[in-house]
Amino acid sequence: MHFLLTNDDGIDAPGLAALAAAITAIPGAQVSIVAPPAEYSMCGHRVTTHEVLHVEERGPRRWAVGGTPADCVRIGLFALDLKPDWVISGVNAGGNLGQDVVISGTVAAAREAAYHGIAAMAFSHYMIRGLEIDWPRISTWVVELTGRLSGERLHDGEFWNVNFPHLPPGPLPMPGVVRCYPERLPLKVAYQAAPDGGYHYTASYAERPRIPGSDVEVCFGGQISVSRLKV
Repeated sequence: MHFLLTNDDGIDAPGLAALAAAITAIPGAQVSIVAPPAEYSMCGHRVTTHEVLHVEERGPRRWAVGGTPADCVRIGLFALDLKPDWVISGVNAGGNLGQDVVISGTVAAAREAAYHGIAAMAFSHYMIRGLEIDWPRISTWVVELTGRLSGERLHDGEFWNVNFPHLPPGPLPMPGVVRCYPERLPLKVAYQAAPDGGYHYTASYAERPRIPGSDVEVCFGGQISVSRLKV
């Protein structure tokens, strides 16, 4: 089975390395990586149509594309002529929950694949400031979840959005996996006046509202949120 991997944190990000380690461990997996050379967080579903997209080969079946995550999927499919069975994006350093799904470059890459009829998943990791991410542990959880979710049929235009909670590093059993819906309540948006006359965004991600049963409530509560989304 052929997996095309991408992200929005950049081709050298530890989350992408954790994802690649996980997928490579799947028996019979063929892995191609097409990702931005640098971070493109919160770029949404932006695509490049009026500028040249430069592609640099970084190793066997590994390319850096000077564009967004959605660009990377398009280049992989239509310029590099890759024919993946799955497109998997992540693992993002930061949650992509609720309203984030329209802002996130990580989710946009999976959505772009779904637009073209290719099965896709987006993996993200909620972050608590000052707490280290245990990436090797996340790799093992990705293997488990990929096996589970790839065995379920996705209908046309559907894709998976998965968010890991931030738990202390070390050996822990995989948390509960909860099927849920994206949080509908908006983020608490707040700005502080800056000395130059502008405004600085000051809202706290961790203080966002949550409805019981939503992906925010599940992930913030220490479990893995899994949502089936549709373009």
